[in-house]
Amino acid sequence: MTPLTPEPAGLYACVYATQFPAQAILRMRPHLRSKPCVVMQGEPPLLYVSSFNARAHALGVTHGMNQVEIDTFPSITVLQRKPLEESAASKGILDCVGAFSPRIEDRSSDQAFLCVVDIGGTEKLFGPPATLAHDMNECIQALGIAASIAVSGNFYTAVSMARGRSSRTGITVIAPGEERSALASLPLSVLDLSPEHAETFSLWGIHTLGMLAGLPESSLIARMGQYGKRLLQLARGAMPHLFQPIEIPLVLEETIELDTPVELLDSLLFVIGVMLEQLILRATAHILALASVTLALSLQDRTRHVRTVRPALPSNDRGMWIKLIHLDLEAHPAQAAILSLVLTAEPGNTGKLQLGLFSPQLPEPGRLDITLARIRAIVGEECVGRAVIEDTQRPDAFHIEPFRVPTSPAVERSIHSLRPAMRQMRPAEPVTLALRHKRPVSFFFRDKRYLVEHAYGPWLISGDWWNPTLWIHEQWDLIARSQDNVLLCCCITHDRTQNHWQLSAIYD
Repeated sequence: MTPLTPEPAGLYACVYATQFPAQAILRMRPHLRSKPCVVMQGEPPLLYVSSFNARAHALGVTHGMNQVEIDTFPSITVLQRKPLEESAASKGILDCVGAFSPRIEDRSSDQAFLCVVDIGGTEKLFGPPATLAHDMNECIQALGIAASIAVSGNFYTAVSMARGRSSRTGITVIAPGEERSALASLPLSVLDLSPEHAETFSLWGIHTLGMLAGLPESSLIARMGQYGKRLLQLARGAMPHLFQPIEIPLVLEETIELDTPVELLDSLLFVIGVMLEQLILRATAHILALASVTLALSLQDRTRHVRTVRPALPSNDRGMWIKLIHLDLEAHPAQAAILSLVLTAEPGNTGKLQLGLFSPQLPEPGRLDITLARIRAIVGEECVGRAVIEDTQRPDAFHIEPFRVPTSPAVERSIHSLRPAMRQMRPAEPVTLALRHKRPVSFFFRDKRYLVEHAYGPWLISGDWWNPTLWIHEQWDLIARSQDNVLLCCCITHDRTQNHWQLSAIYD
């Protein structure tokens, strides 16, 4: 038999969160965290307890209890299991630990979250393992999840220690060479034994990993085969492992399935505030900000109501986001009661502005966004923004676009010559014009006759070939003088379809 190659020196941090279905639901419902709660699973009438919090466990709740047994506890809050919220909570924890190391192996089960992070070589970035584990634990607690973290040079030792200390959340750091002594007091349940092997060890009087590690290797292999050798290596903290990291894309998304349909906007904003807090925490862990937030509401009439809020600059100001969403939902309310909500954010870079020593302080960008949202609610979305000239020759062709802050630096344009300013006439004023050899010679404008001294043109402006709308204009730039020696530089257009002359602009 080829001997196993020794495990390369490494360092692993295991994050283990027990009763994960209950924790995933309660993190979005902070008002229920101080109450005993259970999570039921299955189809009525075959409902059973799949998860519970610590307060419910203190009352005597255990896994597998049915609805009749739970009804004997009048003070317990009963919740239905929500897989979508569990998936969102799992992604949130992976995003959090991914800020410390990109090498993560996910080993979560149906009832618990478990991942192992390869933190080898991160000492110069985050300090010693105890400091890194403390910072990681604070980040996970900010998400509303209680977890135990164990750090060890052996992969399986970290997993067993985190699972064995799950009843009291905290941090455990195992020094190199002390794996066996650290595991000695843990129960055999941390190894996920089959019922047959668990019964065998119970008959032998083996209850802890320390007792298992003291068994003779040859005798254990003779009775259990190579599986017995594997158990012995796990108990002694010497089991090698081939690390299999996963790809974790950054997806800022939170989901909640409401317990009862919501119709009031204030109640919905309370839930959105909690979800925004989670999104901001996850974005901040990656040194990012929220550039836009999309709300997808599932309504009681089986339709979806989707709205997107995008301020001028990315921001992590929770109050600003709530106000913008509030104004948007007031202007575009849902047409039925809301059953569930998905909040998706687009990440963006945090903006930094360097001001001079004596430069005045600029107003906060969030105030401008809120002001524009209020104006938009009054005059309409299509009437607020910046005017953008369209790529066409049609006169006065423009459309309104929302305000955007350019990401690239502005290009300075050199001005080689001064140009006269043009004052556009809206609406254009009709004029009476006289022609000689198809060129303007005089015209009447505002009850005054002007003689043309210089005429430039004509420039023909015709309609787009793909547009059925017909418009054919002829444009002249004229320099004219009145009888009282008043000089007028203007632009006169001729609508050839209606033979109508108009003064459309004056040059200053």
